[in-house]
Amino acid sequence: MMKLYSGTTDPFSQSCRIVLYEKEIDFQIIDVDMFNKTEEIEDINPFGMVPVLVERDLVLFESSIINEYIDERFPIPQLMPPDAEMRARTRLALHRCDRELFRHIPALEQGESKTVAKARQSVSDYLTQISALFLKQKYMMGDEYSMLDVAIAPLLWRLDHYGIQLGKDAAPLLKYAERLFSRPSYLQAMTPAEKAMRKTS
Repeated sequence: MMKLYSGTTDPFSQSCRIVLYEKEIDFQIIDVDMFNKTEEIEDINPFGMVPVLVERDLVLFESSIINEYIDERFPIPQLMPPDAEMRARTRLALHRCDRELFRHIPALEQGESKTVAKARQSVSDYLTQISALFLKQKYMMGDEYSMLDVAIAPLLWRLDHYGIQLGKDAAPLLKYAERLFSRPSYLQAMTPAEKAMRKTS
C-alpha cells in the first residue's frame, strides 16, 4: 500500500491527496506536523519536507513528481492527457503556475510584511489575468479536469487565508474554483485544518 507523508496544512501535500482520492485506490495518509517533525521524515527525505510518497522501496518527494507517478501507476481516471502534445502543454502550464503562483506560497505563509504584500499582488494579478479563460471553458486545459486543476485548487482554497482579495474581473475564476471544491475527491482530501481556512456559506 502506498503511504503519503502529508502536511495537514501544506497545499502541495493537499494536491497529492486529491490525486489519490481521484484514483480511488488503497493508500495510507500519515499526517505530519511540520512544526514538530519526527525523525522518520528526516530519514526518508533528505530535505525533511513533505509530501513524501513511499511504495515498497520507492521514495518520492516533490508533489509534481509524486502526482505524475500516481497518474502513470493508476491511469484511470487519467489526469495527464494521453496525447504527447497535450501532455507537453500541460507541463508547460504547470511550469508557468510554478513561476507565477506557487513560488509565492512560502512568502505568503512565512514572509515579512513587505514580501507578503508583493506576493499577494503577484498572485492576484496573475489569477485575474487568467480568469477570462473560464468564460469559455470549464477547466484550465479545456473541458476535461486535469493535473493542472489539481495543482491550483489548494491555492484557490487558501485565498482568504493568505489575505488575497480578487476583484469583479476574477468572477469567472471564482466560479471555476467552486467547481473544483465541489468534487468528491477534493472534499475527501481536505484535513480539518484546511476546512477551517475558508469560510463557507
